[in-house]
Amino acid sequence: MTDAATYASITPRGDRDDFSITDLCGEFGVTARALRFYEDEGLIAPERRGTTRVYSQRDRARLAWILRGKRVGFSLGEIREMIDLYDLGDGRRVQRQVSIERCRARIATLEAQKRDIDAAIVELNEFVDLVESRAAEEQG
Repeated sequence: MTDAATYASITPRGDRDDFSITDLCGEFGVTARALRFYEDEGLIAPERRGTTRVYSQRDRARLAWILRGKRVGFSLGEIREMIDLYDLGDGRRVQRQVSIERCRARIATLEAQKRDIDAAIVELNEFVDLVESRAAEEQG
């Protein structure tokens, strides 16, 4: 898997305009099957040259968004809504605002889950301590 910073900010590749399935699989650490799935879901739309898929800078950027969104727990539907806002022609203003709102909501959800997990860990540790002390009393 590639480094998380790869997804933090996708910069256009000035050295080329299109990419093969092998190029994107290697760059992002995904399978060809995953790319075809994202294509079937309408998240990316490579050009077809015969039987070959040719991915654009746009497809590459959308793939970065998809993978980032999946990593932090967004559904493919939520990811689609956010990346499709790019096409509104408003300089990405709405896309940025919606993304910020969705990310803040996701952060709040994850923080609540973390508190729940931390509480469960404390409770389990207390239970283990109790069971171990009872076992020690019975042996001693």
